[in-house]
Parts: sequence; structure tokens; C-alpha cells
Amino acid sequence: MAKAQNKTQKTDVSVENFLAAIKEEGRRKDCIAIARMMKQVTRQEPKMWGASMVGFGEYHYKYESGREGDMFEMGFSPRKQNLTLYLTPGWGKYPEDMKRLGKCKSTGSCLYINKLEDVDVNVLKGMMEKSAAIMKNYKKTGKM
Repeated sequence: MAKAQNKTQKTDVSVENFLAAIKEEGRRKDCIAIARMMKQVTRQEPKMWGASMVGFGEYHYKYESGREGDMFEMGFSPRKQNLTLYLTPGWGKYPEDMKRLGKCKSTGSCLYINKLEDVDVNVLKGMMEKSAAIMKNYKKTGKM
């Protein structure tokens, strides 16, 4: 039986062109600011994953079920309803920071915000930095 391939694959599409094509000016500016923040934290160049996700860094995962694949360490997507930010190992890892973050919702690895000004960017950046440290350790030890 062939292994199922992860639906979200890294592409060669230009991140710069993708961000420039965001029609709503406020959303575009928020995405550019988040991209700068994630690039600073990860020290990685952004890559497009699928048609609408901007990702930074990369890691290989393997579940106990045997399913495995590659995914970005952190990223975001300018969805129609809201701006979605992704962190590995997930936003629930930081309950105290989540209380201080501001107006947002989260589920697992997804954080949903309407606009960047709704959250405390210093808290957000701190969460990104903690996540980057966890992922650096994961790559060395295989443990989160």
C-alpha cells in the first residue's frame, strides 16, 4: 500500500508575488509584518506551501501510525475570514501567553486573528521565539 502524501507541499511560487497580490491593503501589510517577524525569529527564508500558506523552516515528522511527511515550523495564511498563523508544537503550549495575546481564537496549531493590531505583537513574537527554540531542540533530539 502506497503512503499517502501530505496535501500541503512546498512549492517554488514566489512569496513576494503572493503577498503583493493580496488585494486588501490592511491584510497585505499585516502579512508582510508577520513575514518579517517570522523570518527574524527563524532566520529562514519564506517558502510557499500549497497555494496559500507562507512557511518558515522545515521539519520531518513521523507519527506512531507510520504516517510521515515534511512541514514548515511556523507560518501563516491570509484566509478570507481571518489571518491564520501556524506554530509547531501548537498555540496551546503557551497558555499564559495566550491570556495576554489579545483578541484571537485558537485550535491546535492554528491561531486566528482579524488584524495584527488586535494582538500584542511582543507577546506574539515571544511565542514564536519559544516555538523556534522547541523546534531547534526537536531537530536535535526528536522530542518536543
